[in-house]
Amino acid sequence: MLDETHRPNFNGERLTLARTRRGLTKTELARVTGRIPRTIADYEAGRTEPDLRIVERLADSLLFPVEFFYQPLAATMPRDAASFRALSKMTAKQAGAALAVGTLGIALNEWIEERFNLPDADVPDLQPGIINPEGAAALVRSRWGLGVSPIPNVLHLLELHGIRVFSLADECREVDAFSAWVGATPYVCLATYKTAERAIFDAAHELGHLVLHRDHSSPRGRTEEREADRFASCFLMPSEDVEAVAPVNPSLSDLIEAKTRWRVSVAALNYRLHGLDFTSDWHYRELCMDIGQFGRNREPNSVPREQSQVLTKVFMAMRAEGVTRKDVADALFLYQEDLDAITFGLAMTVLEGAGESTHRTRDHLRVV
Repeated sequence: MLDETHRPNFNGERLTLARTRRGLTKTELARVTGRIPRTIADYEAGRTEPDLRIVERLADSLLFPVEFFYQPLAATMPRDAASFRALSKMTAKQAGAALAVGTLGIALNEWIEERFNLPDADVPDLQPGIINPEGAAALVRSRWGLGVSPIPNVLHLLELHGIRVFSLADECREVDAFSAWVGATPYVCLATYKTAERAIFDAAHELGHLVLHRDHSSPRGRTEEREADRFASCFLMPSEDVEAVAPVNPSLSDLIEAKTRWRVSVAALNYRLHGLDFTSDWHYRELCMDIGQFGRNREPNSVPREQSQVLTKVFMAMRAEGVTRKDVADALFLYQEDLDAITFGLAMTVLEGAGESTHRTRDHLRVV
C-alpha cells in the first residue's frame, strides 16, 4: 500500500492512459471526480501532483488500482503508428480507448519477455509502390515456407513469426482491429465479438499493413485498406490452390461447403472467386444477395475460433509454478478484468493443492 511519506512520484501519463482506456474526456473525468478540467490537464501534464486522497478518487472512478498511477510507463501505442480498420465508424474516444488497450498489451508483453524467450520479428518490410499486395502475399508465403496450402491457424502463424497478438476490449467494438510497429516489435489487436472467419481475415489484413505500410509518414486511408484486404485475400486463398479445387459458377451451398478449406467467410470466398473470374458479375451479385441473409455476425458452417498459443503456453507455465491470474494482474498494477480484456479471456487458475504463489523467472523457456 502507498502512503503519503513513502511513495514514488505520481505519473501523469498513467492518468492519461487510464482515462482514455475508459473512453473519458478530461471534462468528463473532472465531472465524476469533483475536479475542473484544467486540474485534470495539470495532473496529466505533470504540472501539479495530486495528493493521495485525490488519486484514490481518480482510481475509484477509473477502475484502476491506486498503485497503477505511481509506476513508470516504458512504452505506449503511438497514434500515428497504428493502422485502424473502421476509419469511418470510429470516434476519437474509441481510437484512444483502443490505443490504451494496446499500451496495456505492450506492458504485458514486456512482463512476458522478462520470463520467456519469444520469437523475434520475421516480417518483411515491403512497399506497395514496389510490389503489389498479391506479390507481397506470395513473397511472405514463400519466406515463411507455406507454399500454396491453406493455413491451419493464422494467429499461431503470426505469433510464430514474432508478432504479438492481443485482444481488444468489448468497449472497442467500432475499431474492429489495428496493428502497429512499436520499435522493432509488431503488434496486432483483434476484436473478439466477430465470427471466427472474420477474425481470421482481420488478422491477415493486419499482417498486410505490417508488411506493406510500415512507413507511417502519410495518413492511412481507403487505398491502404484496400491494399491490406487484397493482401489478406491472396494470403489466405492463394490463386493456385483456389483454381485447383474451387467450383466454377458455384451455388451458395457450394461456397458454404468450400469455405472451410481456407477458413474464411462465405462472403470472402465469393469475392475471391469473382476476382479470379470463377463467377460473372451477375452471378457474383446474386450470391452477394443470398449471403446477405446471414448478416455480418452469423456465419454458416462456422470454423473454430483461434486463440493465442503464446498466451496459452505462458499462462499454463505460470500456473504450474503457482502464479495465478491475479498475480499477473497485480504485477502489472491492473485489475483482472483489464488483463482478461487483452488476453482473449484465457483463464489462468491455480490447480487445487498447488500451494502458495511463486514468482520464479524462467529465463530460457521458449514458448513457441
